[in-house]
Amino acid sequence: MPELLSTALARLPRPFSGAIFDCDGTLADTMPLHYQAWEHTISVHGGEFPERLFYELGGVPTPEIVRILNARYGISLDPERITHEKEARYAELLHLAQPIQPVVDLAHLLFQEFPLAVASGGQRPLVDRTLVGLGVTELFLAVCTTEDVERGKPEPDLFLLAAHRIGVAPESCVVFEDSDLGLEAARRAGMQGVDIRPWAPERNF
Repeated sequence: MPELLSTALARLPRPFSGAIFDCDGTLADTMPLHYQAWEHTISVHGGEFPERLFYELGGVPTPEIVRILNARYGISLDPERITHEKEARYAELLHLAQPIQPVVDLAHLLFQEFPLAVASGGQRPLVDRTLVGLGVTELFLAVCTTEDVERGKPEPDLFLLAAHRIGVAPESCVVFEDSDLGLEAARRAGMQGVDIRPWAPERNF
């Protein structure tokens, strides 16, 4: 197990019986690709999306991000249309995704002892492609995505569903996340959270 992640787990106040991983930015270094897709799509329609704001909104479903941008910048982009265009652009870039190796290594190790799940605010076809590309699909007993719940992060729904599907009580789950919203969702679900950002590539913006 990577030493820093091992230390983080050792500091958890409660033992755990199951683990839940976010996908984008946690297992896979896809966030720069998502931002490229966003920047291209929004600029085509004359809008803007600062990179810092993009990372602050990590885990928020795509249509909701469009609504946030509309409210913040006084624009009127159609959430459904922009979601379709952005995800299509992202799908073109997805083959460039790289693993966040310390977290992927950890998932392989935890798989030997615990049931694991993915809980992602992304769309199911793209999440599935990402997991296949990383070669980790077989590690996860359940994969939960934005289509499975009505409320996305920071609401706890995705994590609660993931815990249910792997048969582990929420309070006995540990969550690995790369965003404040994701960690807040874990807290609201009554789960312990581990922030993996210290082991992810640095962002310069």
